[in-house]
Amino acid sequence: MTRYESAKEIYARYGIDTDAAIALCKKIPISLHCWQGDDVRGFDHEGGLTGGIQTTGNYPGRARTPDELLADMDKAISLCPGAKKINVHASYAIFEKGEFADRDALEPRHFKKWVEFAKARGMGLDFNPTFFSHPRVKDGLTLSSPDRETRDFWIAHGRACIRIASYFAEETGVPCVMNIWTGDGYKDIPADRMGPRMRYKQSIDAILEEPYDFTKVKPCIESKVFGIGVEAFTAGSAEFALSYAAMNRNKCIPLMDNGHYHPTEVVSDKIPALLCFFDEIALHVTRGIRWDSDHVVLLDDETKEIATEIVRCGATERVAIALDFFDASINRISAWVTGFRSLQKALLSALCTPHAMLRKLQDENRMSRKMAAMEDVKMLPIGDVWAEYCRVCGVPADGYYDDIELYEKNVLLKRN
Repeated sequence: MTRYESAKEIYARYGIDTDAAIALCKKIPISLHCWQGDDVRGFDHEGGLTGGIQTTGNYPGRARTPDELLADMDKAISLCPGAKKINVHASYAIFEKGEFADRDALEPRHFKKWVEFAKARGMGLDFNPTFFSHPRVKDGLTLSSPDRETRDFWIAHGRACIRIASYFAEETGVPCVMNIWTGDGYKDIPADRMGPRMRYKQSIDAILEEPYDFTKVKPCIESKVFGIGVEAFTAGSAEFALSYAAMNRNKCIPLMDNGHYHPTEVVSDKIPALLCFFDEIALHVTRGIRWDSDHVVLLDDETKEIATEIVRCGATERVAIALDFFDASINRISAWVTGFRSLQKALLSALCTPHAMLRKLQDENRMSRKMAAMEDVKMLPIGDVWAEYCRVCGVPADGYYDDIELYEKNVLLKRN
């Protein structure tokens, strides 16, 4: 008997069909974010990041061109099991030689190479307007700026991104999640909190006036509690973003990033709350240490709990899952692979948890037995199921870092 056959028998005692869990896990797409590979630099501007975003570290081998970034993503994808999408920021437009379009004039053709890349690998695409690292960010503000010309520029950018998201969905046949997030805010206590938020609301209204098919394009409103240089106030607070999505359910969905809340808040608890009211929600899964620091996702308690809530709520088709981290202090491909595989492990573990049994114990108020059972479940042989899952998906269960190390030696280090 193999280790997987033994694990399968053990799980069956709890009413879990591990073959079915593996089959379902293979179908849950996770959106792999392009910006991990080049430290969020993008291709439409020179210089570093501005607008409340920061990467730390200078590990060798950063992707410097579209071809290098796509090659690095391909390497990461080859080591990740399960279904995937690609998440692209608008600043990653790929221009022909001698061509340039500012963000308010971006067109679908500037992302043709991304579409070709995704289609060749049977993947969909997600998209993000880029409201940072640009000279038209005025006094740290974009969509909430008191300057009409500034707001109009960024509204035009958002509308252009709606058109690009529609192009992604049409070309790939997969709905495109298009996330609106800005770092708009103030470093110190503002004299007016409502004014910026009203301007922000009106700007988003104007962006969403651009025609799109809501079954194919899923605009999201993402919140943030604070950022670098905007410690006192952000226009897009949690209450603002959630209220906007709730009042415009036929136009957009809420997006929660688990680094964008107060340190004692957890997104896992918010998932079932939102699913009571929204048909769909979206997530950016990251790992904050002390603040929204976008560390690589690990198989930690909150990652496991996020996956558990998605599964126990029966919401694997209602929650759009994307990764969002950027670490320049370690091998960037390893960061992608570790983060992706950690979230996949969490999903597979959740699919192999006897939720019906535990729910029944809770409903019968058998809390002591429920507690004991929940602790017992933690020791089930999920590692053996993971190894089988990787085998079925055609990727290594372990030892994959040797492949990354070889790629670093033969490709990444030669870039320097």
